[in-house]
Amino acid sequence: MHTVKNWFSHSLAGQALVVFVLGMGFSAVFRRNDHPGLWVVQSLLYSVVIIGVLAAQRRRTARATGADPRTVVSLNRRIRHGEVPRDPEERAMMRRLVDDQLGKMERGGRWLPYWLGFMGLSAVGMLVLGATTGSLVFPLVFTVAVAAFCLWILWMRRRAMEIHHHMRSALRDPS
Repeated sequence: MHTVKNWFSHSLAGQALVVFVLGMGFSAVFRRNDHPGLWVVQSLLYSVVIIGVLAAQRRRTARATGADPRTVVSLNRRIRHGEVPRDPEERAMMRRLVDDQLGKMERGGRWLPYWLGFMGLSAVGMLVLGATTGSLVFPLVFTVAVAAFCLWILWMRRRAMEIHHHMRSALRDPS
């Protein structure tokens, strides 16, 4: 399992395969009446767009840290596990990566209340529509799912910020 997980985290081809299969599945479920060839074309289009965005993000992060994309993946794993490298060059790359990711999270935090508010409004809108049509089961499930998703986003953001702040302070201390 460990090698498969590493392959997916290091390989854009593995990630493209997962996106393609998931896209096919969603197309098959939500577009049952369409031709299966259309499912393949749509899934391929989704895969190309998503992998293009991922590759651009990887390149940008690699340039910001001064490391190749494989090293960035390895450094991210070490950040998640709280491992501080002993090599000064690797410490400098990790410090730049931590600073880059903290900057992204802090900039993204400005828009977080608006996104959460939009999600809350859509959940309330679904409840209102359900109340007017007389069917509350789906709107209640949707509202609970949106609330759980919003809480999960807040928890993951807080956890990631704590990990990155801890790593920033650990990388500054010469030990």
